[in-house]
Amino acid sequence: MKKLILLSIIFISLTSFKPVSKSPFKEGEWLKFRMHYGLVNAGFATLTIKDAQKNGKSVYHVVGEGWTTGVAKVFFKVYDVYQSYFDKETGLPYHFIRRVDEGGYIISKDKYFDHQKKEVNVKDHKRNTNEVYKINEVQDMISAFYFLRKKDFSNFKNGDEIIINIFFDGETNPFKLRLLAREEINTKFGKVKCMKFRPYVQAGRVFKENESLTVWITDDDNKIPIRIKATLVVGSLKADLEEYKGLSNPFNIIF
Repeated sequence: MKKLILLSIIFISLTSFKPVSKSPFKEGEWLKFRMHYGLVNAGFATLTIKDAQKNGKSVYHVVGEGWTTGVAKVFFKVYDVYQSYFDKETGLPYHFIRRVDEGGYIISKDKYFDHQKKEVNVKDHKRNTNEVYKINEVQDMISAFYFLRKKDFSNFKNGDEIIINIFFDGETNPFKLRLLAREEINTKFGKVKCMKFRPYVQAGRVFKENESLTVWITDDDNKIPIRIKATLVVGSLKADLEEYKGLSNPFNIIF
């Protein structure tokens, strides 16, 4: 789904910076995004953090949901759910769940990560397959975002680039992200100081070209995505933070 692929871009992280002193997120955080396809209100997406237990360890359980609404729902009904269970200390994922229903196109997969064996077991419930892939220090689409938020951006300069490995669709791929600028943008909440990033994505499948995405992340202790713009193969998409609650730190809004 295009909307959740966009969100997944924000879930990319830094790999070589010191952790910040304040926790950037906590159990109970909830973010809601409004999606626009051109001038049309296309749908919404949410991210919710919960506490959980996995493999005998205390973990975060994040649930990401996305759905179409209004006119978009009439022409193309979508309801997708992405979930990740990841370690509170290392940030590494243990279990990734993908449930996609896009106009009758169904994906139902579970990915179980074993970082000691450096393997991931992918179960495709629709095709009734079970495959094992070799991995090494990878993130899933959801865990990468929260891994990112625990890193220190203070020494990051315009033009600096970062790379992280993400496992998706049976492959581990490096993902590059470049800081373009630090700037203030106008939002429904007021002016917000942001870091403006350019992710480099694979052209042709969804996006028009390799530099089709721009992402704004709040330049504060929370580091939440507040705006995304993308040029797609057909049309353009914009996502804005619509609502939030349960942030770990103050949201620094410039009125």
